[in-house]
Amino acid sequence: SHIYKKNHDVTKTWRGKTEQLLRVDDHDFTMRPAFGGPAIPVGVDVQVESLDSISEVDMDFTMTLYLRHYWRDERLSFPSTTNKSMTFDGRLVKKIWVPDVFFVHSKRSFTHDTTTDNIMLRVFPDGHVLYSMRITVTAMCNMDFSRFPLDSQTCSLELESYAYTDEDLMLYWKNGNESLKTDEKISLSQFLIQKFHTTSRLAFYSSTGWYNRLYINFTLRRHIFFFLLQTYFPATLMVMLSWVSFWIDRRAVPARVSLGITTVLTMSTIITGVNASMPRVSYIKAVDIYLWVSFVFVFLSVLEYAAVNYLTTVQERKERKLRERFPCTCGISHSKTMMLDGNYSESDANSLAGYTRNQVVPEEEKQEKMVVHLAMSNESNSSRKRGLKGHVGLRIIQNTHAIDKYSRLIFPGTYIFFNLIYWSVFS
Repeated sequence: SHIYKKNHDVTKTWRGKTEQLLRVDDHDFTMRPAFGGPAIPVGVDVQVESLDSISEVDMDFTMTLYLRHYWRDERLSFPSTTNKSMTFDGRLVKKIWVPDVFFVHSKRSFTHDTTTDNIMLRVFPDGHVLYSMRITVTAMCNMDFSRFPLDSQTCSLELESYAYTDEDLMLYWKNGNESLKTDEKISLSQFLIQKFHTTSRLAFYSSTGWYNRLYINFTLRRHIFFFLLQTYFPATLMVMLSWVSFWIDRRAVPARVSLGITTVLTMSTIITGVNASMPRVSYIKAVDIYLWVSFVFVFLSVLEYAAVNYLTTVQERKERKLRERFPCTCGISHSKTMMLDGNYSESDANSLAGYTRNQVVPEEEKQEKMVVHLAMSNESNSSRKRGLKGHVGLRIIQNTHAIDKYSRLIFPGTYIFFNLIYWSVFS
């Protein structure tokens, strides 16, 4: 038959208290172990439970971890036949000496107290002590956003003794890089955790001296996909939308103006939204370069139509004056009349007719000469066009359709070239 054996309860056989077993009242625990002698070594190891948040605005991070200290205090040694340790909660911690480790550059930190204080003290018969606690700490992280959002950030949590210099207390990582353990389930929404590692060095304070400082370093790489959907892709679409106005009739003023103003305001909203979620740094970020260049492209498309509209008005005014001067265009085909109005001035027409301004010709005879010349063969017209090849810039200004035509090629080509340079530099 199965025989159930009860565990031996030492509290029923031990007549004294825990303080008497550990001789807490027999020693002054306000002083460190081996006071007056060499520095007491205190080993540290950390297990990171979670990396809760990374704040770009506040430039800090929040981490929950298990912080463990290892040291030897001969004053806590006790006789034991089984050589087993004794485990206590946080109530005994207040009566003995423990290392005064604090977090450098910490903004907020607390020890968890649900349902009781998350503190454990384990004492071995030879006086070795394991002191463990569960802590959530928010610490400062100096971030560089010059490549944001295509950036990587390296943050560190720093541990140091507050009162004891390196002559009294020597902090060290108990097992080197193996002293830092992380939970495999740690993940962040915007960052990829690349690596955790430990370092240590001495820190000097002019008033108090040298202290051992331990570092928990971790490198984070930002996920770009979120910003592609929320920032880059909408900005690119707004720039492409502004190019639609190049295919709209130049006489459709409300359509082209409203399209240009809409894209400009949308780009302003995107820029404002991105800057609202970022700290007010004094340098230019990578996303600022992209957004402001996109904003310039959208703004230039509005200016392009302003130039087209202005030159169209000037051209129509000249054509009106020319029609008032030559009211009769009898015998001239429609296409030839448009060529006269669009490309030739009065002096050109006179020179084509064989007259100069110095020659006094009656108005009726001048019109006849122009009509006769415009009715010439296509060979004469082609020779005239070849003579004006050196005035391409003048023809582009006079023909407002050419501005939109060239803009359809220049704007997309320049923007694609900018994207190639941008992503090759920052990716």
